[in-house]
Amino acid sequence: MSTEATRPALADLSVGDVIGTRTVEVDRARLVRYAGASGDFNPIHWNDAFAAEVGLPGVIAHGMFTMGAAVALVEDWAGDPGAVVDYQTRFTRPVPVPNPGVATLEVTGTVGAVDADAGTVRIDLTVTFEGARVLGKTQAVVRL
Repeated sequence: MSTEATRPALADLSVGDVIGTRTVEVDRARLVRYAGASGDFNPIHWNDAFAAEVGLPGVIAHGMFTMGAAVALVEDWAGDPGAVVDYQTRFTRPVPVPNPGVATLEVTGTVGAVDADAGTVRIDLTVTFEGARVLGKTQAVVRL
């Protein structure tokens, strides 16, 4: 099946349309795997004592992990990660990851703008942890 068959049609999209939601569970094992893949071994992502020393509520998820986990919703909806031509966010608060246990992120994507001339749609992402936004002004531009 071709990617084109799974892509949404620009003409069918309107501002305010919800493209999907996703729950992302983050545990300490995922942080270790992300640290290995990214090369980010900052102790705030694995050492409770160090995180507390620098004023954090405990070990926190990597900001880039959170950002990547959020945009995956858009990539899946678009049917092609390469269709995302711009992506930006602001980091607004940390995501503490308990041990044991998980931190649960909630991601919702909504059409924020449609540019028929450019063939693009802007998807606004809301990313929350325990009801509070952890990423702000999170927007992905997708070429359809």
